[in-house]
Amino acid sequence: MSHTPHELAEEFPEHTQKIHDLRQSDAHFARLADEYHDINRAVHRAETDVEPTSDDHMTEMRKQRLRLKDRIAAVLSKG
Repeated sequence: MSHTPHELAEEFPEHTQKIHDLRQSDAHFARLADEYHDINRAVHRAETDVEPTSDDHMTEMRKQRLRLKDRIAAVLSKG
């Protein structure tokens, strides 16, 4: 299986344990992380032409991934 760039542990290496802990203890964070994972995989499949898509759809998926990453970063930056 190929490496998918932009995984959460890669994006926030200093928060790897916190990401793991929050996925287990915080349902809202777990949902955000799952959504991020799903859209990140979709972007990667489109970028590698496994599942080609239009440029407009690719742009929208990347924007969605960035919005989710921002929300995750906000949770991780709290206490």
